[in-house]
Amino acid sequence: MDFARNGGVSALPKLLTIEDDAATAAEIAREMSGRGFEVDCVEDGEEGLRRAATNTYDAITLDRLLPDLDGLTIASSLKEKGILTPILMISALDDVDERVRGLRAGGDDYLTKPFDLKEMAARVEVLIRRRNADRKSLRLEYADLELDLVAQAARRKGQDLRLFPKERQLLELFMRNPGQVLTRMMIFESVWGYRFDPGTNLIDVHVRALRQKLDAVDPAPLVHTVRGVGYCLRAE
Repeated sequence: MDFARNGGVSALPKLLTIEDDAATAAEIAREMSGRGFEVDCVEDGEEGLRRAATNTYDAITLDRLLPDLDGLTIASSLKEKGILTPILMISALDDVDERVRGLRAGGDDYLTKPFDLKEMAARVEVLIRRRNADRKSLRLEYADLELDLVAQAARRKGQDLRLFPKERQLLELFMRNPGQVLTRMMIFESVWGYRFDPGTNLIDVHVRALRQKLDAVDPAPLVHTVRGVGYCLRAE
């Protein structure tokens, strides 16, 4: 099956398989190679994270229970770095809590062992199609702001903004909800994955840093404080 990559240029889709069981990795590689994929297999979590962070892949199959760096840590690290490669989490742990943990950490789908290779391949292909279809929604615009989530680039009035990952995630949340008051709990859950208020000034520090970078381009405020509630992105 062919997929368009690199701005519409047809190329072999690339899959990274992070799996410490050699037999399982070989089966995945054989199945996906037969479907026209270029497959890289890595059995070490540290190396898998390095490759996922420094190479361009169309999808990743990720073993949940790796002996060194586990799948949850890898998925959350990639999410923290702003890497949007879709992840199929594969695990021998089959319960609701584990599925929730895997998806919350950054997995896009969750498959339990033992699994059917055709189902695994179909899920990978669906993730890639979904990501390709979502690319337009990954370019956000509001007022004089632009945010390209594929290129990880933010601009105001055409001027590049050098944002750290959490600042970029905050800006994305604001730009997906312009004019809406976002409570502190909404921000904690969406950006940090907390379902509780840790009682710190974490949000305030990051919003202040984001505002400073926006205001350095144009002092007209965009991120407004709603006292006692949260924040709102609004052009005045």
